[in-house]
Amino acid sequence: MSEKTSAVVDRAALRADCGTCFGLCCVALPFTASADFAVSKAACTPCGNLDDDFRCGIHAGLRERGFAGCTVFDCFGAGQRVSQVTFGGRDWRSAPETAGAMFAAFPVVRQLHELLWYLAEATARPAARPLRGELRALARRVEVLAGRGPEELTAVDVPVLRAEAGELLGRASELVRALVPGRRRDRRGADLAGARLRGADLRGASLRGALLIAADLNRADLRSADLLGADLRNAGLAGADLRDALFLTQAQVNAARGDASTRLPAGLDRPTHW
Repeated sequence: MSEKTSAVVDRAALRADCGTCFGLCCVALPFTASADFAVSKAACTPCGNLDDDFRCGIHAGLRERGFAGCTVFDCFGAGQRVSQVTFGGRDWRSAPETAGAMFAAFPVVRQLHELLWYLAEATARPAARPLRGELRALARRVEVLAGRGPEELTAVDVPVLRAEAGELLGRASELVRALVPGRRRDRRGADLAGARLRGADLRGASLRGALLIAADLNRADLRSADLLGADLRNAGLAGADLRDALFLTQAQVNAARGDASTRLPAGLDRPTHW
């Protein structure tokens, strides 16, 4: 098995497959009327746009109908796992007794799968080789937790697990970014909303948890930058270079504004609305 496929979990399994999910994100999660959602919806209540076959009735026109927030969300494959594995293919409509437990399990598995996404990426980074044993061990623990039954899932202490993973991923990030020549900027948690960073050299920068809403990052060089948890909503990424960016997710990409010249890491798709 090659270095890039030797992680405990293949990241391909952490991509959403809506066709095998019972529309869990459209039911389990709440949303509030805003610029991202045309209406409000309570948790554990089906969205009015959810069809009987668990498909979105307005999927092709979500943004035009005021549901941009739906196009940004990514379950990291938790939807199909909970639907087909945790509950063995029993859906909440034909087996309503499963509804409460299913909707409670979904957000837990979603967070565990997000951690697996980051751990798999860090494991595949050659520079993080010294931490590979620890990364794989933690990924195995998270995978075991994600495979538990409904009651056990709701008992998982996700915040503690995220803190442990965050520390380990931070060490992996340091090893990767240490290979970038020159001074590496540390802007962890910085408020950079609306910042003018057009064409900026941000290679190897730590932008972990940074607020980059509506920031001008057009033509910026973000190679090997740590973007874990960075808020990229409406950030301009036209012509930006994000190849090798650390811990970038599809949800972050979907929330930003790029174009045909934006360069993305392998494994992430160019959004149709760019």
